[in-house]
Amino acid sequence: QVQLVESGGGLVQPGGSLRLSCAASGFTITTYVMSWYRQAPGKERELVATITSLDGTIDYADSVRGRFTISRDNYKNTVYLQMNLLKLEDTAVYYCNADNIFHGYWGQGTQVTVSS
Repeated sequence: QVQLVESGGGLVQPGGSLRLSCAASGFTITTYVMSWYRQAPGKERELVATITSLDGTIDYADSVRGRFTISRDNYKNTVYLQMNLLKLEDTAVYYCNADNIFHGYWGQGTQVTVSS
């Protein structure tokens, strides 16, 4: 059974840090492009960070570049999103996505709230 399970969300003050995890089962993450998306209330879902399947090329949205880091642990079949210097506007539900030419999968999402 294919599953993506996100964890690590929570409430944090501006300037703080969180690390999100996305544990995959039923497939191997190295054969998929793995991404983090987020969706804030009243806004469309947006791409935050991506790591490609073959060479692990990484890309970020301009809004998070320099603050967020995407990584993967192939042995744990898990993708991470380290979020530093969090801002109020980073508040959103964060989703993990796995995608290749055959299939696409989404996790259930984890809430990140940045508030003072």
